[in-house]
Amino acid sequence: MTLDHLSLANFKNYAEAEVDLCSNVNCFVGNNGVGKTNLLDAVYYLSFCKSYLNPIDTQNIRRGEDFFAIHGTYGELKVSCVLKRGQPKQMKLNKKVYRALAEHIGRIPLVMVSPNDQTLIIGGSDARRKFMDGVISQADSGYLNHLLQYNKALDQRNRLLKQMFDDRVWDEQSVLLWDQQLTRHGEFITDSRRRFIADFEPLFNDYFNFISNGREQVKVVFDSYEGRLDERLIEARQADRYAQYTTVGPHKDDLEFIICPDMPVKRYGSQGQQKTFLLAMKLAQFEYIYHSCGIKPILLLDDIFDKLDIVRVKQLVQLVAGERFGQVLLTDTQPGRVEAIFDELPNVEHRIFSVDEDGSITQLRNQS
Repeated sequence: MTLDHLSLANFKNYAEAEVDLCSNVNCFVGNNGVGKTNLLDAVYYLSFCKSYLNPIDTQNIRRGEDFFAIHGTYGELKVSCVLKRGQPKQMKLNKKVYRALAEHIGRIPLVMVSPNDQTLIIGGSDARRKFMDGVISQADSGYLNHLLQYNKALDQRNRLLKQMFDDRVWDEQSVLLWDQQLTRHGEFITDSRRRFIADFEPLFNDYFNFISNGREQVKVVFDSYEGRLDERLIEARQADRYAQYTTVGPHKDDLEFIICPDMPVKRYGSQGQQKTFLLAMKLAQFEYIYHSCGIKPILLLDDIFDKLDIVRVKQLVQLVAGERFGQVLLTDTQPGRVEAIFDELPNVEHRIFSVDEDGSITQLRNQS
């Protein structure tokens, strides 16, 4: 999958912007705060119908304007995301409006690596569940439907538990009805996550060994409930009743990241180890989606060179610029650094763009 042309109107700091991209590596260079990351976020919108950075859509409209529009051309496919204040967000494929945004997920596979991803390592379990859900949903649209239905049932069950606690009544039949919905969708979710980790971990280990030169052994452990979900919900009935929320189920799943023999990366990993772990996770995500869909995702790398030495940076660029990967968009604050790297990789197709404070985008180099 290749994004040939990107067009923006009133998106974040851009009044208007257009850029033609090559099929391999595209570099956006400039000072911090000029909008390099905003370009990547616009591309992310075209795949996931939302921002990677700010979940409040209206805050992504340029100040003083009433709408934003993002348009992307992928060969014969034209994808648009338009938001007008006070109206629902619209996603279009070849000018046809989607009835539901979820229909678009997986159509344009994409993987983004950002400094914000550090929460995947050091943050709460919610970030790691979102990671699993995001990867699996791109490969299996049925999974996303089960996830949406599970979350609706979970919300209704929690509301019921809270209401019954406040009213000092207990309605076993009503709870059982929501248990059935949670079980129907929840067991599908957990089974899918287990299969995902089984397929994902070998890919992750390969990339971690490559980035770290095999200095450490690591593993990813899936932490979930044991047994049948309907039985676990019955066992947890009293705990749920007094907690006023559902205490067991896939919404409690987590991933443990371990440096062997038994050191959690979250607690004991250095910044370098955590960054290596994160990069390996994201590259393995790319590989998993490619194997599952048969389409190479677009890879977005936002300011990932920080805290990596120049040797490791060159190694990483050479890897993602190779045949194993597809189109790459990356940002950096040092034009000289990326130019020097590609001087040593003369056969790699690439374009380098300068992004200025006024939102203008100037092509500095076009190597085909």
